[in-house]
Amino acid sequence: MRAPEPECLLRPGDACRLCQPGAHGPEDCPLVGLVLDDPELRAQLCKLRGELLVP
Repeated sequence: MRAPEPECLLRPGDACRLCQPGAHGPEDCPLVGLVLDDPELRAQLCKLRGELLVP
């Protein structure tokens, strides 16, 4: 059995494609880290994810 693919935190609904060199998944992705560390980007991401959850 294959392990489930982790979801990309920046592209909701998409699997992590390891698009950043050196990343092993969303947990150590440098781009995800930058977005989550920036208050404005984090707020936009939360808004985007919230809008996608509401039909």
